[in-house]
Amino acid sequence: MFRLLFGIVVGVLLCPVLVYLWFTRGNPPVAVADAPLPFERQITHIPLHARIHRDMPKTVPIQPSADNLIAGAHIYREQCAFCHGVHSNPSAVGANMFPHVPQLWEKHRDGVVGVSDDPAGETYWKVANGIRLTGMPAYDHILTETQMWQVSVLLANADKPLPPDALNLLKTPLSYDVPPVAAMPAMPTRPTK
Repeated sequence: MFRLLFGIVVGVLLCPVLVYLWFTRGNPPVAVADAPLPFERQITHIPLHARIHRDMPKTVPIQPSADNLIAGAHIYREQCAFCHGVHSNPSAVGANMFPHVPQLWEKHRDGVVGVSDDPAGETYWKVANGIRLTGMPAYDHILTETQMWQVSVLLANADKPLPPDALNLLKTPLSYDVPPVAAMPAMPTRPTK
């Protein structure tokens, strides 16, 4: 009986030490290209979906009018397209993140475009609150509530015909006006003593 109890105590004490050593030696998958941990997707998605469905707004305070959809397209281009891409121009950045960033103007699962199969309230929750460990920032201190609803309503209607002005914004390929390194101004140097 003593051996059994001793074995249990040693096992309980040894497990945290082994986990600590595993973490501090750099063994966990932390690079984007690393394979995920066993059950990582389930561990992160189950509570995320439960929280979203518990807290998301159930009613949408704005209509998918032409003005709201065009405003949402402007906001999307400025705030979202860098990671989520535009029509026929997926984001190279989003494809190289872990987890991979959904391309919100591409068809997936049975022809669904982006997150158009999600309620606008769910998208609004994600825009407002962000999602930990994914790179999705919270926009509740960046955008107004109306702006967050405009982009959420736009994405909820991604599979429907959009006003021409909104469609033009979403079909224009992304360009990143980053000057070449040689054209960048020199960094100031620290004075020497």
